[in-house]
Amino acid sequence: MDAVSSPQSADQHSHLVQPQAMEWQKTRFPGCEAKTLLFDRGTGLMTALMRFAPGSVLPDHEHVGIEQSYVIEGALVDKEGPAQGIACKAGEFIWREAGSRHAAWCPDGALILAIFQVPNKFFEADGRVVDAAGQDWDEAWGHTAAQRARRV
Repeated sequence: MDAVSSPQSADQHSHLVQPQAMEWQKTRFPGCEAKTLLFDRGTGLMTALMRFAPGSVLPDHEHVGIEQSYVIEGALVDKEGPAQGIACKAGEFIWREAGSRHAAWCPDGALILAIFQVPNKFFEADGRVVDAAGQDWDEAWGHTAAQRARRV
């Protein structure tokens, strides 16, 4: 697990994460920053606080697993895709099925608690499919898709 945390005691298996003490990390998407609260590389499970500047866009991507977002401040709007125009506002929760694809926009900025089963696939203009860090998706995450297929 990559998040900055510490077990409260070895026998409790509880990990306290203090986001207020963490620095916001820039992403490759302009206006988007994150604080990773939980990250399990083996399964692809990630929980993060995401902060979006006004007008920022999370470009065309596919949710490989279920994606969940609770909007704390602002709004998360589907800019493109089948649900174009749907807006999840502060105090609301939205989840997306595995395989859903869209581009997300935060017209006035947003603070979101995001939970992913597997990192998203981002579709680049040159045809490449990458993860949020810009790495080839199959090389970085293909093992998680193979694990999921074996469980089915």
